Amino acid sequence: MGDDNEWMKLPIDQKCEHKLWKARLNGYEEALKLFQKIDDEKSPEWSKYLGLIKKFVTDSNAVAQLKGLEAALAYVENAHVAGKTTGEVASGVVNKVFNQPKARAKELGLDICLMYIEIEKGEAVQEELLKGLDNKNPKIIVACIETLRKALSEFGSKIISLKPIIKVLPKLFESREKAVRDEAKLLAVEIYRWIRDALRPPLQNINSVQLKELEEEWVKVSSAPPKQTRFLRSQQELKAKFEQQAVEGDGDGGGDDEEEAVPQVDAYELLEAVEILSKLPKDFYEKIEAKKWQERKEALEAVELLVKNPKLESGDYADLVKALKKVVGKDTNVMLVALAAKCLAGLATGLRKKFGQYAGHVVPTILEKFKEKKPQVVQALQEAIDAIFLTTTLQNVSEDVLAVMDNKNPTIKQQTSLFIARSFRHCTPSTLPKSLLKPFCAALLKHINDSAPEVRDAGFEALGTALKVAGEKAVNPFLADVDKLKLDRIKECAEKVELVYGKKTGGAAEKKEGKPLTGKTSALSGTGGDKETKDAAIKPGPLKKAPVVKSGGLPKKGKPAAAAGTGGAGAKGKKGPETKEIFESELSVEICEEKAAAVLPASCIQQLDSGNWKERLACMEEFQKAVELMERSEMPCQALVRMLAKKPGWKETNFQVMQMKLHIVALIAQKGNFSKTSAQVVLDGLVDKVGDVKCGSNAKEAMTAIAEACQLPWTAEQVVAMAFSQKNPKNQSETLNWLSNAIKEFGFSGLNVKAFISNVKTALAATNPAVRTSAITLLGVMYLYVGPPLRMFFEDEKPALLSQIDAEFEKMQGQMAPAPTRGISVHSGGGGDDGEEEEQEEIGKDVVDLLPRTDIGDKITADLVSKIGDKNWKIRKEGLDEVTSIINDAKFIEPNIGELPAALKSRLNDSNKILVQQTLSILQQLATAMGPNIKQHVKSLGMPVITVLGDSKNNVRAAALATVNSWAEQTGMKEWLEGEDLSEELKKENPFLRQELLGWLAEKLPTLRSVPSDLLLCVPHLYSCLEDRNGDVRKKAQDALPFFMMHLGFEKMAKATSKLKPTSKDQVLAMLEKAKVNMPAKPAPPAKASSRVAGGAALAKFQPASALAENSGSNTMESKPDPKKAKTGGAASKAKGVQGKKVLSKPHLKEDDDKSGPIFIIIPNGKEQRMKDEKGLKVLKWNFATPRDEYTEQLKTQMSSCVAKWLQDEMFHADFQHHNKALAVMIEHLESEKDGVINCLDLILKWLTLRFFDTNTSVLMKTLEYLKLLFSLLSQEEYHLTENEASSFIPYLILKVGEPKDVIRKDVRAILNRMCLIYPASKMFTFIMEGTKSKNSKQRAECLEELGCLVESYGMNVCQPTPGKALKEMATHIGDRDNTVRNAALNTIVTVYNVHGDQVFKLIGNLSEKDMSMLEERIKRSAKRPSAAPVRQAEEKPQRTQNISTTTSMLRKGPAEDMSSKLNQNRNMGSHSETTHTVPREFQLDLDEIENDNGTVRCEMPALVQHKLDDIFEPVLIPEPKIRAVSPHFDDMRSNTASTINFVISQVASGDINTSIQALAQLFQIESLAQEASTGVLKDLMHGLITLMLDSRVEDLEEGEQVIRSVNLLVVKVLEKSDQTNILSALLVLLQDSLLATASQSPKFSELVMKCLWRMVRLLPETINSINLDRILLDIHIFMKVFPKEKLKQSKSELPIRTLKTLLHTLCRLKGPKILDHLTMIDNKNESELEAHLCRVMKHSMDQTGSKADKDTEKGASRIEEKAAKAKVNDILAEIFKKIGSKENTKEGLAELYEYKKKYSDADIEPFLKNSSQFFQSYVERGLRLIETEREGKGRITASTGISPPMEGTCVPASTYTVSSSIGNTNGEEVGPSVYLERLKILRQRCGLDNAKQEDRPPLTSLLSKPALPTVASSTDMLHSKLSQLRESREQYQHLDLDSNQTHSSGIGTSLASHSSAAANIDDLKKRLERIKSSRK
Repeated sequence: MGDDNEWMKLPIDQKCEHKLWKARLNGYEEALKLFQKIDDEKSPEWSKYLGLIKKFVTDSNAVAQLKGLEAALAYVENAHVAGKTTGEVASGVVNKVFNQPKARAKELGLDICLMYIEIEKGEAVQEELLKGLDNKNPKIIVACIETLRKALSEFGSKIISLKPIIKVLPKLFESREKAVRDEAKLLAVEIYRWIRDALRPPLQNINSVQLKELEEEWVKVSSAPPKQTRFLRSQQELKAKFEQQAVEGDGDGGGDDEEEAVPQVDAYELLEAVEILSKLPKDFYEKIEAKKWQERKEALEAVELLVKNPKLESGDYADLVKALKKVVGKDTNVMLVALAAKCLAGLATGLRKKFGQYAGHVVPTILEKFKEKKPQVVQALQEAIDAIFLTTTLQNVSEDVLAVMDNKNPTIKQQTSLFIARSFRHCTPSTLPKSLLKPFCAALLKHINDSAPEVRDAGFEALGTALKVAGEKAVNPFLADVDKLKLDRIKECAEKVELVYGKKTGGAAEKKEGKPLTGKTSALSGTGGDKETKDAAIKPGPLKKAPVVKSGGLPKKGKPAAAAGTGGAGAKGKKGPETKEIFESELSVEICEEKAAAVLPASCIQQLDSGNWKERLACMEEFQKAVELMERSEMPCQALVRMLAKKPGWKETNFQVMQMKLHIVALIAQKGNFSKTSAQVVLDGLVDKVGDVKCGSNAKEAMTAIAEACQLPWTAEQVVAMAFSQKNPKNQSETLNWLSNAIKEFGFSGLNVKAFISNVKTALAATNPAVRTSAITLLGVMYLYVGPPLRMFFEDEKPALLSQIDAEFEKMQGQMAPAPTRGISVHSGGGGDDGEEEEQEEIGKDVVDLLPRTDIGDKITADLVSKIGDKNWKIRKEGLDEVTSIINDAKFIEPNIGELPAALKSRLNDSNKILVQQTLSILQQLATAMGPNIKQHVKSLGMPVITVLGDSKNNVRAAALATVNSWAEQTGMKEWLEGEDLSEELKKENPFLRQELLGWLAEKLPTLRSVPSDLLLCVPHLYSCLEDRNGDVRKKAQDALPFFMMHLGFEKMAKATSKLKPTSKDQVLAMLEKAKVNMPAKPAPPAKASSRVAGGAALAKFQPASALAENSGSNTMESKPDPKKAKTGGAASKAKGVQGKKVLSKPHLKEDDDKSGPIFIIIPNGKEQRMKDEKGLKVLKWNFATPRDEYTEQLKTQMSSCVAKWLQDEMFHADFQHHNKALAVMIEHLESEKDGVINCLDLILKWLTLRFFDTNTSVLMKTLEYLKLLFSLLSQEEYHLTENEASSFIPYLILKVGEPKDVIRKDVRAILNRMCLIYPASKMFTFIMEGTKSKNSKQRAECLEELGCLVESYGMNVCQPTPGKALKEMATHIGDRDNTVRNAALNTIVTVYNVHGDQVFKLIGNLSEKDMSMLEERIKRSAKRPSAAPVRQAEEKPQRTQNISTTTSMLRKGPAEDMSSKLNQNRNMGSHSETTHTVPREFQLDLDEIENDNGTVRCEMPALVQHKLDDIFEPVLIPEPKIRAVSPHFDDMRSNTASTINFVISQVASGDINTSIQALAQLFQIESLAQEASTGVLKDLMHGLITLMLDSRVEDLEEGEQVIRSVNLLVVKVLEKSDQTNILSALLVLLQDSLLATASQSPKFSELVMKCLWRMVRLLPETINSINLDRILLDIHIFMKVFPKEKLKQSKSELPIRTLKTLLHTLCRLKGPKILDHLTMIDNKNESELEAHLCRVMKHSMDQTGSKADKDTEKGASRIEEKAAKAKVNDILAEIFKKIGSKENTKEGLAELYEYKKKYSDADIEPFLKNSSQFFQSYVERGLRLIETEREGKGRITASTGISPPMEGTCVPASTYTVSSSIGNTNGEEVGPSVYLERLKILRQRCGLDNAKQEDRPPLTSLLSKPALPTVASSTDMLHSKLSQLRESREQYQHLDLDSNQTHSSGIGTSLASHSSAAANIDDLKKRLERIKSSRK
């Protein structure tokens, strides 16, 4: 027993797994109790048992198993996680429980299965049960069948899917086991209960005895529909409802719901599809064409047999259909016609929707064939066309049917009408919209008036059916002119009609009808003769007043619903009845006078034609009073207007009387029942006065009132016709203006576009410009309603006119048509909304329908079709060319295009891709030419185009996409999404097809308001795309997911995942959850929005003028759309835009006030928050191929908080001119709002990316201009782009590099260059690399060039991810189709080769032979030996690391931050050749020294000064305080830069001239500050300083001379330290200004400016790479424009022209031919004198470059000789030998000795060698020999290295003498005083304090000769004392040492230089330094 007790102690879950069955039994019992106890279904306890439940049911011990089953059942019922166990447990039940002998076990197993179904796991259970049916054990099979039956009877056929069960039923009936057969029978009976006869077809092939038994059982099944008795967890509400009904005794109320509970199962769905195409007889197509009818019959019979299969496999049936169609249309044997028709019917029935694509071809043929009289033929044709109708939609066949309606043959007419009647029965009100009813009713009305009785009857039947289906409200408007008898007949027919969809639809429709008709006094329901109509018209009398109140309150919309006379019939419905309502016969003058006398005062009638105008005026006043007091019912309108028209009538000469008269007409029209008859009395007169200056407005008012009474369409037609029948142009133009406004007020419905268009054409041809302008304005208004199709009517106008029309249309683009504020549209209340919107769509369609279309059917000959299908591609091409020209000639075509679709379809998979593209372009043309009628070809031609999206060639795919888009534009998306075609395409596992198709859907779906349910069929394929192997497909599928969900809803999508594998399912569900967050809202229905806006507009409209003060107007308007904004998304914002516009035009004052204040509002941490949102997927990631509306909306929302409202309105306006304005404002505020710009930078960049997608070039240019300025600003601000900003901007900028316009490409390249200053080049590299993958060859080429530039400037390190990968990628483009891309790729790789040498070939890897030979050839040609890798390589890295380390919030360093990081940052700006910010390094080191050792310096200097200077040199004290003045602050410069700068600036402003000069010098001492000075500042500063130097008053001061000297020094400092581009630019502008203003300024001024320029020219060799040459050349270009060569030559002095030439010459010499690439900023550079000059200089200098360099070197050398002659030879040699003797410098010493011997060949070095050892002597000799051989081939390379910087971006400076002889100190030996004396001499000279000739001064560099102005000694003295320390640090910083030396020296006069990367150069320079030093000894 001990053992027993052991397991007793175990926890329950362990007991359940115990090896003892008793333990398990006990475990199961306890588990059962536990499961019943746990209340919380989500308790963690459940999870413990997840893995055990399967063991519960499969226990090997029968007793334990029973308990286990009970426990499992409890678990499944209560546990939340139970669903996860479904598969394994159900499988366990089937295999291990159903075979148990105990009935209880089976019962429990069955309950467990049903419980799983209840917890929504039906599909998995069903799958296991169906697997069980294949088990060998009959017990198991029986139990499975029983379980299925039980499940079906309890849950119903909605939850248990019957298709798979029915599929296996026949197999079960064949079983050997009787038990199985019996159980199968029971199951069949249960299935029959649910789906009735749909079960018969699948079981027709079972044993006849069994079938008979089944039939008997089926008969017994009760006819009451079965009900679901057990419910899923999600159906608990439904369960409650059913229970409620049971309690109520299941009265009538349940009827409807019951029907819902039983889904109608379509037998078709349950069938297996049969493939028949392969089974056709081999010779079918020959036989069907055979001469003998018997053979043809055989062929058809074979088909007939095959199509009897009730469900056919989809395939390409085009040829078969074509053959059958030919028999139907052409065969003379009627029996065969009937047979072929049967075959077609069979095909249509078997294929269903898949046959739809062929329907369009067959329908016209069948309809034509109805001319046959034989009943069996007619019947076969009827069956065929009915079957075909079910495969397509009425919309698709409407064209063909309507075309046949006018046929002369009565039988055809009759059969067509009957077909329409039958078709209508299949429709519902939604599938039979007004747009379809309208043409059908029009055609059928002709039929009911036909002479043949059978045609009439058929017509009545069809109209009756339409009435029944669509309801009277929809149909009555079209029956307005039908007399009563016929109308009754139609209604009678309507009552007899039995609709396909059962009574339900009809009933509902009738119920709907009943409501409006009873409530309103409308003339629609009972057209009981005229009397009734009249009464109806008069009844709403009092109501009619409401809308007319001009001066009263505001009528609400609801009340006057019946006012306009009709009420119920939607916008269009009103047209018909109302015309009837107020119809008057013309009255004679006598009767009119009588009637008028009854209502007007007698005096009034007498004075009407008085000769005295005052009497006439008085009469009019009385007339008006009388009219105002009259009741509507009493007012005899016609009589009154005839009185007004009485002599003098409209010829009235006094304008006051005339104005009154017109006003009275308006009043009568508003207040009375005004008829068209009355209108005709007055309209002529009104039109005559409309152009009158004084009476015009009253005439227009009257016309508007008449339009309101008689409807605009009629009034407008009359008015325009009258205006154009007379000659007065003023009247014509004013009439058109009136019409423009009227259309806006009344809306467009019902207008006869065609009539207007002909009048507008007349107006456009008018000679009077006012008429033309009015006509164009009217077209603009019409465009709002009609849209782009309107333009088609005017394509043949003169180009000038057409461009005006286009401009008008462009203005209107993006605006919404205003909601109607007058007429019926306004009064139709809520009911009219939908109608209104349909109307809008219809108008556009109507207009397109009005276009004259050509029928090209006869041009599509058999010959042409055979050409297109020819074997020879050239002939195929000819055929396609012919088609193109046919379509081009016809312009607009009828939908009949014969055999063309099939022919073109076969070309879409042509092996020749060029022909495929040509076919695609034909299809694109076809869509435009055919317009919306192309719909019927979507299935036959549109879908094959989608297949082409899977082509492997990029350009073919692009063409296919363009074609699909142009088709979808014409057809709408519905046709594409209907049916299975699209899902079939998506099913194909072609990655290209999938990604293109999904991309297309992602673009289109968001714009749709509803989609066909067939979209659901695409979902399984969408899921497989989410897991596609191809990354792009996956990405596209993820992008499309939210839009599928938007239409189908999350639930449906989630349900569709149930068929996936578990792993896939989890992944997909996770994606769905993610997509749910991003799911956009459906686009709101536009009509609703506009009607809501209309509310606001209507309010404003009817307010009495006095009340409508300006701001109340603006309030009503502005406040209206706000609450709506949230509801209607995009539509609302548009509507708002339109309104906003109206408002703003009124209160001008307000508008201006708003525009003050900042445009960018700084929100702390705003940018960081936006980044977080994007990271957390709270907002859409900025990533798209073309921007969709939701991106724009999102950006708008984000901007609303940080951009000024008025600017935001401009930025998001629909019109591009507003974008230009916005950009102009942004440019204006750029400098002043730096912080704001940086704070909103991410949003600004995103908005600019949207502008890249605008087609307008002016916006693009402006955008690029702004970007250039923006990035310059950012680099000045030392800002670094964040990753987020970069990734949402750079890719889109790179797209623009492929623009066709050169200017744009250059600008974009310039911007990319500038970006490298604020974003690491290596990261730029990856973006540009992406750009090389574009489809646009220009873009590929430009990106490759840009990559070349990056490598050239930054070296190989920029190549990402590794140089190897990057180069391989680049090399792939060598084989590109496009020549420019090939060249660009080759050039780029050559550039890399020049940087990197032969290693490039290793990195590229294997290239094809052809590509390799091209590359080698190109490298040979470039013949440029690889030079050392460029300098900036080293800089790239710190920049990148630093970029990563800077956090976003710290991007802009605070001023009090430590200086070194600022410097670092500055240094790291290392960039393209435009600017090299290596400057600060000097500054930094300088600071170090001052900081570390300030004390010593101060001790040292005075010592020198006191001991070594004579009295003459006293002035040297001036520079000293200058260095000292601010120096105390230098100590804490590191910790507090800001205070230093403040201190210095306060000194600049000081009153004491010395202090202020000193402070300025101090400012320019600090490199990074000096660099900040902009061109403008420098120009002013230089102007000031030079003016001061020339000011005669300064000399009168006691220390005047010293002041001038100080200023002089300051000028030099400014020239050297400030940003070289800015200072050069400033000097050029200054020179230009000074030459222009010679009168006011002394010529000395310009002379000094030129001296400064010369100084700059001398500095150029070192600074060339930090200069933005583009800007300098632009300045020179402007200078040369202002002073052409001739003008300069005429001036007195020749200095300016020489200065300019020198500058240009130097630039050319330094940059070489590359200088010509820097003319980007000059607009029309071809006309520029500058370009010509540069080209000349280039030619000239190419020949001489070599020799010049040599000469220069010699000059330098000769100077060194002069100097050396003065020094003692022995000293020099002693120094050299000292070096050779020291360990460190021995090599340097040898090199110097070699140089020395070379220069002074007669020098004697024997004495020095004599004293040394033999070993030392041979060492020296050996060393010299080695150097000699080394230098043998090199000539004077060493010397010239200093001259011309060989590469862009590096400037190896020629070092100077300042790195002085104290280098000798490293040996630790004492140096004699002579050294210091020598140095002092130099210092004195440098400070301009020496009287020695300037020529004696040593050269600054090998290139710089004497400086034009004295320079300043910047802390030189300190340098020397520090050199020894530098020496020691050399070992650690090999690279930096040279740098620091040079850079310090630059304080004296050289420019700075970036550090050299080439070891050779360093050694070389070291030697040259030593040489200079020694020569100075």
